[in-house]
Amino acid sequence: MNVESIKVKSECLKLVICLCSLLIVPCSSVLAWEYASEEKTKEQSVQLRVGADFTKKWNNGLRLGISEDVHFDMYNTNPSEYAFTDFGMAFNKSYTTLTFGYAPVQYFKIDAGYTLKLLGTKGYSDYNEFLRHRPFFGITGSVKAGPVKFSLRERAMCEIRTDSVNLLEKNLYNWMLRSKFRMDFTVPGKPVKPYLWAEVVNTLNAPEYQQKNGHQYIRRVRTAAGVDWRINKHNSLNFYYRFNYGYDRDINVTKKSQKIELTEEYSYQHAIGIAYNFGW
Repeated sequence: MNVESIKVKSECLKLVICLCSLLIVPCSSVLAWEYASEEKTKEQSVQLRVGADFTKKWNNGLRLGISEDVHFDMYNTNPSEYAFTDFGMAFNKSYTTLTFGYAPVQYFKIDAGYTLKLLGTKGYSDYNEFLRHRPFFGITGSVKAGPVKFSLRERAMCEIRTDSVNLLEKNLYNWMLRSKFRMDFTVPGKPVKPYLWAEVVNTLNAPEYQQKNGHQYIRRVRTAAGVDWRINKHNSLNFYYRFNYGYDRDINVTKKSQKIELTEEYSYQHAIGIAYNFGW
C-alpha cells in the first residue's frame, strides 16, 4: 500500500468520523430530554359544598343565570391507609358564574358565560396566584322518554391564568372539553325530581411534555346523584352527592440539565352539597 492511498483512507476516515459526530450530537441532545423520574401521588378528600343560583327566563327562549358555588374541605385521607385524617373545615375554592342561554326549541339549548374562580389553597399576597378566569361556550341536546329526560351537554372551556409560569410545563390558557350525560326523573304528583349524571373532562392543549404518550388525556371523571325539591313556583333546593376522579401530569422541566420530571397525580374526592335555586 503506497503513501497516497494511506492518505486517502485517512482523510476518508476523518470525514466519516466528522459525519457521525454531526449525527450523534443532535440525537444525544434529543435523547437527553427524557423523563428523569416518574412518581405517583394519591390524594383522597371529602368536601362540603354550598351554593345559590338565580335564574331569569323569558318567553322568547332567552335565559340569564347568576350562581355562586363554595367548596369547603372537611378532611383528607391517608392514601396508603385510606383512613380519614386532619378533620376540620377549610375554604377550598369558589366559583362565581354569569351565564347567558338561549333555547330556540324545547330540546336544544346553547349557552355562554364567564366564571371567576377563587382558589383558597393559594396565598392572598398576589391576586395573580389565586384568581382564575373561565370563559365557556356550550351546546345541550335533550330528549324525553316517558318520565325520564335524557340530555347531553358539550362545553368548551378555557381557564386563564394571570401568574407567571414556565410555558414548557404549564399553559396560561388551558382549553378543556367537558362532556356531560344526564338523566332527570319525574315523579308524578311529587315536588321532587331525582337525577343522575356523569361528566368527562378532556384536555385540549396540554403542553408537549405534559401529554400522555404524545396525546391529550382525560383529566377528570365526575359522577353525581341528587334530587331537586321544588318548594314553590320560584324556589327549590338541590341536594346531591358527587364523586370526582382526577388525573393530572405535573411536569418539571430543567433546561440546564435537560431533565423532565413527571409526577402523575391521582385524586379521589367525595362531595356532599346543597344549593338554593330561585327562578322567575
